[in-house]
Amino acid sequence: MNPNPQQTTGEHLLLIRGTHWSSGLSPAELQRIMTDFYGWVEGLQGRGLLRGAQPLMEEGKLVTGAHSLVTDGAFAESKEAIAGYFLLAVASTEEAVRLAQACPILDHGAQIEVRPIADLCRPMADVKVATVAVGG
Repeated sequence: MNPNPQQTTGEHLLLIRGTHWSSGLSPAELQRIMTDFYGWVEGLQGRGLLRGAQPLMEEGKLVTGAHSLVTDGAFAESKEAIAGYFLLAVASTEEAVRLAQACPILDHGAQIEVRPIADLCRPMADVKVATVAVGG
């Protein structure tokens, strides 16, 4: 397999995984955790790192296959369901991970996937490298 020809854009996406991390918490515990969570978000904003963030609905559609089969996604049932995202203006993955580690909901079962944003999708980056290699 060829090395990845993609380049990063200097941004990272934090995908919040787990839609039921708050199950079993008392209203007072949930209030405290959400206050801490929004403090974390405001800290990202205050430092000029937050480019965008949105929660996601637990329902959706899944499109698959050559014939574009569309099925209802019961994403809320999965521990792996994506609950929301944060787009950060952070160049290094290490810094993005450090910021993610400070998120208060991690202590309650949520997970955060940290992914660098690429300049091109992998297939297009491969095409670009192949075109340059043949003198295009």
